[in-house]
Amino acid sequence: MTQSLPGFREFYPPECAVKRAIFQKWQQTMLAYGFAEVEAPILEPLELFTDKSGPEIAEQLFHFVDKGGRAVALRPEFTPSVVRMVAARAQGLRKPIKWFNIGEQFRFERPQKGRLRSFYQLNVDCFGLADFSADAELIALLIQLFRVFGLTQADVHIRLSDRNLWFFFLESCGITGQAALDVLALIDKMEREDRAKSLEKFQKCVGDNASVLLTQIEALIAARDLPSLKIALGGALSNPAVAQRLAEWEGLLDTLDAMGVLPFIQIDLGIVRGLAYYTGFVFEAFEVSGRSRALAGGGRYDTLVEKLGGPALPAVGFAIGDVVLTDLLTEKNLLPTCNMTPDFYVVSSGPAERRIALGDVQILRAAGFWVEYALVDTGFSKQLKLADQAGARHALIYGESELAQGLVKLRHLGTRVESDVPHAQLKETLSTLSSSHHA
Repeated sequence: MTQSLPGFREFYPPECAVKRAIFQKWQQTMLAYGFAEVEAPILEPLELFTDKSGPEIAEQLFHFVDKGGRAVALRPEFTPSVVRMVAARAQGLRKPIKWFNIGEQFRFERPQKGRLRSFYQLNVDCFGLADFSADAELIALLIQLFRVFGLTQADVHIRLSDRNLWFFFLESCGITGQAALDVLALIDKMEREDRAKSLEKFQKCVGDNASVLLTQIEALIAARDLPSLKIALGGALSNPAVAQRLAEWEGLLDTLDAMGVLPFIQIDLGIVRGLAYYTGFVFEAFEVSGRSRALAGGGRYDTLVEKLGGPALPAVGFAIGDVVLTDLLTEKNLLPTCNMTPDFYVVSSGPAERRIALGDVQILRAAGFWVEYALVDTGFSKQLKLADQAGARHALIYGESELAQGLVKLRHLGTRVESDVPHAQLKETLSTLSSSHHA
């Protein structure tokens, strides 16, 4: 028997129901925050991703030459696509542009816990605002995307950092340009390797000053509040741009406090986000215990729209994946409940009654009810058994004597309690019953 490819999932009905419930909560939250949904092709020109991340990114992609001779790739993320879309119509779009997408992404890498070759992501972006208020809005939105599943600050926190501060600090150490980006790439890996290995890499990058620099970097990473951060910045504080940036930090934290989400925030300059296009505040969400990989990540990327051919347009965004989130919700017993059972199962006592019942089935389904019945006509007792097997809450029983009186019998399959419903008022009566049940 042919099996699915490594790193790809199959969703049977129960798993599909969970996925749908997660997506519905994502969509409801995004609409509440005023974001509009967009779509883009899953297959894109390869250059869209190599222009953004460099040619080495191709090793992580499913890419090939199509029949038209074009180098194409299955998208590994949505950001380049949405940036292209914004760039194409930037002049005619009302600012800020607040868009989201829920879609499948593909990466050719070794499958492991929390990381697969095929996965779904919610991608969220805001274009056109350089002020930190946009960063605060998206961070608060990310936190709400955890709250809607019942997760709290005891479960999840947001580690908040700033690439601008890192560039100012490194500049004070005489490290600029590509060398600064190389150092940030090393900082991004420090948490996952021992100090001796980090020091060895820093020596190759900056030479004899590596030990002193690493100690200073460790002090910055250890800072958990603004006073500690100011001390760790050392000589960089003499740069007027640093004072201005720290004022923006105070504004951002104060805004997050006003929004009621500051308890979720942890200052942590160990987060730098490995991609070179990030330009300011960056953040990642983690389970508090730190056992799992990042749940979400993002930040500001004010130069990317222009880099990909559009106008200069500030932007901030993040993405949250379904794989690690589903793992966490499963661990916390917080997977959203999914209705996998019919509202009503229709049972009829004979051909004439079945004919009337079939008409009602279509009316009730058109009204939004999940209604099942035995597709192949069978005996009365067998139909009741099928109703139990389907897990329906109620059975609608069409009997000869009941219909002669203009009635349909409603039976609660759990308690076996029955009541008579006027046939002419069936839809209205069941609507009231359904409303009270879901209230």
